[in-house]
Amino acid sequence: MSAAPNRRLVAVVLLVPVVVALALWAFAWPAARMAPRDLPVGVAGAAPAADHLAQQLEQRDGAFEVHRYGSEAAARTAIEDRSVYGAIVATPKGPELLTASAAGPVVAQLLHEAVTASAPAGTSVPVTDVVAAPATDPRGSVLGASILPLAIAGVAAGSAVTLLRLRGGRAVTALLGVAVLVGIVAAALTDSWLGVITGAWWSEAGALGLTVLAIGGTVAGLAALIGPAGVGLGALLMVLMGNPFSGVTSAPELLPRPVGALGQLLPPGAGGSLLRSVAFFDGRAAGGAALTLSLWAVLGLTAVLIGGRRRPPVPAAPEAKPSRQPALAG
Repeated sequence: MSAAPNRRLVAVVLLVPVVVALALWAFAWPAARMAPRDLPVGVAGAAPAADHLAQQLEQRDGAFEVHRYGSEAAARTAIEDRSVYGAIVATPKGPELLTASAAGPVVAQLLHEAVTASAPAGTSVPVTDVVAAPATDPRGSVLGASILPLAIAGVAAGSAVTLLRLRGGRAVTALLGVAVLVGIVAAALTDSWLGVITGAWWSEAGALGLTVLAIGGTVAGLAALIGPAGVGLGALLMVLMGNPFSGVTSAPELLPRPVGALGQLLPPGAGGSLLRSVAFFDGRAAGGAALTLSLWAVLGLTAVLIGGRRRPPVPAAPEAKPSRQPALAG
């Protein structure tokens, strides 16, 4: 047996466990360490009751980032603008909790447990869901599960462009076409059919398509610059890191540092945030996520165009074999 097959055998045996370990770390570690970290929460009402509520939250070792509001109406507006995930309102009858299950059912449940634990024993804390998740998806399961298919679609688009050897403008046209069609199909499934997202239809289709374009453009761009290995690198970045770091099933502030912040800088995380904003909050707080996705898409497509200007390598002509005809006898 030659040395080359032996090296490939060892590479396969070692590489697969490394990939599995990386995937388990990326998916399991954030889930196992889920806890609030500077989670934006509002406190509203008159002093000293509101001050006491704020102090209780601030004593939780950096778990909450407390924002003060003068009235319940101001706290509701902050929730609707996605400035905070919820708010505690001090009233003469005791604390009341405002949540937004559309921003994350896990966060809403966490806030309810935190406020109930802080209230006097036997006290019932009224809860108002200011921006409720749709009745067809009260736990946000479908929205949370939608990012992985978008990541796979983007990686598949970038891989197909690379394998089919589309270059330059043709590659960009293919990626744009895939993004547009995936956005329309995904919006038709999740909004028109399942009813699990309830915002402006075309805004949702645009958010879905832009997410696919950012991922597909990045994968194809990496492949155009560094070769087929760019497909693997792009898939690793978008699926094995971007998807579990996105925080779409919970919230970025519940993930270990710096995973939550890093995830929002990658297309899957930015795509999840953008989709949530346009689906349930009338596009509020969508600017940062839309800018992040646009930058990834522009950089990826630019790399595709730059790579397309390079001439593909010309295969070397096979060397002529020396003639082995027997010499003629004199």
